[in-house]
Amino acid sequence: MGYTIRQVATMFHMPPSTLRYYEDADLLTNVERDLAGQRVYRECHINRLRTICCFKHAGMSIGELQRFFAYESDEPGHIDEIMDLLNERHEALDEQRRALEEAHAHLLRKLHYYGDIQKAVRANRPLPEWGEYRNAVFRERPVSSSGE
Repeated sequence: MGYTIRQVATMFHMPPSTLRYYEDADLLTNVERDLAGQRVYRECHINRLRTICCFKHAGMSIGELQRFFAYESDEPGHIDEIMDLLNERHEALDEQRRALEEAHAHLLRKLHYYGDIQKAVRANRPLPEWGEYRNAVFRERPVSSSGE
């Protein structure tokens, strides 16, 4: 079964120009044309696009993707390079995850702190001190008292 450029673009939530760019960058190869000159994408292209999207979401650049697919064409001959590239990306993702977790924890502390200020203001009670929240660990966002 073949897919048109519009079908594939819709399937992957991307503009057709991105698919053409991936072809120009040799990330999508051997895309055939029908008698009218329209691109025909096959299942192998869909599978390749899944890999491209996954690696793009993981932060791989076009150059890294090109290297990966070049290495993949001779896996035994380039296994060290493949492993190096994937390990580098894994380490970068771990660092991003740690930074996001830290930002998330800080945001939760702020949500609890300002939520408690909001409650104190409405109840005409003393305001909490930030020091009580600075190193606290919260697992969930506080329940909003603004009626949301």
